[in-house]
Amino acid sequence: MDFPKYTRQYLALRNGQDKPDIWIAYKGLIYDVTESRLWKNGKHYEHWAGQDLTDELKDAPHTVAVFERFKVVGRLV
Repeated sequence: MDFPKYTRQYLALRNGQDKPDIWIAYKGLIYDVTESRLWKNGKHYEHWAGQDLTDELKDAPHTVAVFERFKVVGRLV
C-alpha cells in the first residue's frame, strides 16, 4: 500500500502535546495510537509518542502483534 511519507520532525509534533494526534513509528511505518487509553497524553510507560520506537520493542512486555490494533497513517522517511 502507498502511504503518505512523513519526516521525523513531522512525527515529533504528533506527540500528544503539540497536536491532538498521537503517532508512533515502528519499522518505517507510522501508527495512529490517539484512541488508545494506554497512550493518553502521548506517554506509554517510559515511552513518548512522536518518535520511532523500533529499538524499544525488545524491552516491551508485548510482541509486534500489538501494532495490528492501530491504523497505519504513513511511512517514516
